[in-house]
Amino acid sequence: MRPLLAVLSGALVSLFLVGTATADADRLRPVPTGTAALTANPIYETGELKPDTCPERPVDNDDFKGATNYLNGLLRCLNTSWKRQFATARLPFSTPKLRVIRHAGVKTGCSEFPESAQAIYCSANKTIVFHLDKKALADVSDLWLFSVLGHEYGHHVQELSGIMTTFDSRRYRTKKDYNAASRRLELQADCLSGAFIGSVWSSLERPDSDFSYLRRFEKSSPTHGKAANYSYWLNRGFLAKGPDACNTFAAKSRVS
Repeated sequence: MRPLLAVLSGALVSLFLVGTATADADRLRPVPTGTAALTANPIYETGELKPDTCPERPVDNDDFKGATNYLNGLLRCLNTSWKRQFATARLPFSTPKLRVIRHAGVKTGCSEFPESAQAIYCSANKTIVFHLDKKALADVSDLWLFSVLGHEYGHHVQELSGIMTTFDSRRYRTKKDYNAASRRLELQADCLSGAFIGSVWSSLERPDSDFSYLRRFEKSSPTHGKAANYSYWLNRGFLAKGPDACNTFAAKSRVS
């Protein structure tokens, strides 16, 4: 059984730093805030992700260096796809950093890397930290590495588009209220991961059973949602091939 898909770690509040802009500054719109950032974000209106190819690099089991190269190649595909989406939305874009580690417990810029996570996104330094432990490297033939990086990149998309900042800045009266909001955030990242996978699926040369297997990975969690809802939003993004299907903050169901 694969480990828990992902967890957020530390205080995910940071100032927006403009990196490589994808449109002229005078054409960019302000990053949305408040409820509008969650439910009416311009990133939802950007259509299917392009380009529609991302050939996977070959990687062997128990090969840390090879798996690291695999992730870096995938990151370049994600950067290309999402740069286009942000240009269409007329929002500033910058690429995240990727840090690959062998052991949990290292400092990440947000907090120590948790034992229970495969990867985290730290908005304080806009870095995806990926834990390539023995379990992750034991079988690299499936879509696990692919989907986890896509999920954490989804958090980067949320950060740049104002969704993460709005989530972090809100005050939650109870733990139950926080968990409910967290589930919408995490299920959205699952959907954004699915959208990217769906957009490049024809170039992966994989059987449909690989994606079906991926949909059974997640365990139910108070902060990440029920396993059935993870599967629903991952597949919803996969079929849509774009973020328009991923507005979990406006959804009236499937967010528990």
